[in-house]
Amino acid sequence: ILNFIRLETIILDNVRDKNFNKFFDYLICLTTLHAITISFAGHISSLDIIFSQIFRLSTLKYCKIEYQQLLFIDFINYDSSSIEYLIINGRFPFSAFHNLLCCLPKLQHLSINSLVNCGDYRERNQLSSIQLKYLKHVSLKLDVHFDKFEKIIKEFFYHIQILRLTIECDDRYLDAKRWQQLILFHMSYLRIFDINHQGFLREIDLRYRYINKQFYSSFWNEKKWFFIYYYESKRQFNFETFYSTRPYRRKDYMYYTEIDEKPGLHNQRENFKSVKHLYIARKIKPNCRNYFSNVNQLTIGYDVEILDDDSFITNLKCMIPLKQLTKLVINLRRFPFEEIIKLLCLTPNLHTLQFDEYSLQEIDSNFTKYKILLQYILKKNKIENLVLTGRCSLNKIRFIVCVFSKLKYLKIGINRKISSIIQYLLSKTHNQAQHLFYLCISTVPKVYLKETKDLIKLENLLDNYSIEFINEDLHLWW
Repeated sequence: ILNFIRLETIILDNVRDKNFNKFFDYLICLTTLHAITISFAGHISSLDIIFSQIFRLSTLKYCKIEYQQLLFIDFINYDSSSIEYLIINGRFPFSAFHNLLCCLPKLQHLSINSLVNCGDYRERNQLSSIQLKYLKHVSLKLDVHFDKFEKIIKEFFYHIQILRLTIECDDRYLDAKRWQQLILFHMSYLRIFDINHQGFLREIDLRYRYINKQFYSSFWNEKKWFFIYYYESKRQFNFETFYSTRPYRRKDYMYYTEIDEKPGLHNQRENFKSVKHLYIARKIKPNCRNYFSNVNQLTIGYDVEILDDDSFITNLKCMIPLKQLTKLVINLRRFPFEEIIKLLCLTPNLHTLQFDEYSLQEIDSNFTKYKILLQYILKKNKIENLVLTGRCSLNKIRFIVCVFSKLKYLKIGINRKISSIIQYLLSKTHNQAQHLFYLCISTVPKVYLKETKDLIKLENLLDNYSIEFINEDLHLWW
């Protein structure tokens, strides 16, 4: 690292806790370092130690941290940090949130994708509050009671201009009058108020219809802040969602159904230009008025009983330009492979695909049925990254390697026979997986690490490779 004395940005991926501490002292010597991105793998002894090290970087302006599990953290004796732009992707304890903000006097942009209550976290002495006069943009996904979060707003958010909140459960966040008072007296510079609230109720609660009307008062209309409330009863639960719209500013959109009661928008087609990732959670209505012109990622995850033979793809084509999709994730387990083939024929620029191995159940017995469509896919598809959920047999892996011949990254689950699968994928004889260089086998026992090493050595499958066991996944790249 010391050879790059003018280094300004560093990205550390899949870092182990012990490895990070070993070379962090070298980062201190990089006097021009202003941006760091860290993605942690495996267990971390204390995120508290990581932050204390990061806060020592006196020239740092941008910091992005990603980790898997909720970690112990204090923030008591830290010096002020120079960080202006902070992103935390991982469960962060709300009890430490106050002290975190107190360490960041120059903070301008804050994003945390999971701010949560933590029962195991012991609340420590709070640092004295500071004025965050540079903080303009806050984006949070919350699972915290409004009463607690309201205190943070009053202490630190006076100067913010953009507030984006994604909230689960606590219906007190839907109190329009309470928000109005907070905005008037504690967030007077606020230009954009973007909220998305979701929750499940066991009983129909008519209060929500009244709450919805509160957000259509003159206060909200004058600021041009508009909202949509959607309610659906399903089985024993009642689902509600409330979110900002007109314009919709988020990059992600979850489609439940078309909202028919949009004030002033009857029979108008609405283009959600900001959306890059569309998640379909329910059946698409024919002639859908919602259009997503810039979507490049699609996730499908609705109930199998509403999947019709032709209507799904027909209606989908009215919602998004399929040709520009680069990533497709199918979370529906029983999604027919015939439908996947049809989608692949309409998405020539797709490079990342995920679906469940159950979709391949009928391939052997119905291969001729798919033969013509498969010939097109064999020649035209550009898929380089494939994730198969569930446990794959060797026959299914042979099939997907044949169909997706350009694969570079493959993530699969297996049904015990790891040796035969490894041998097939690394075989130099058939050479069907010639472009593959990264294999991830998910949710396996650690003993597979040694078995794979022994197999590679015994069969002389690879000369240069790396292998790691991280969070119950076996990673092999060469």
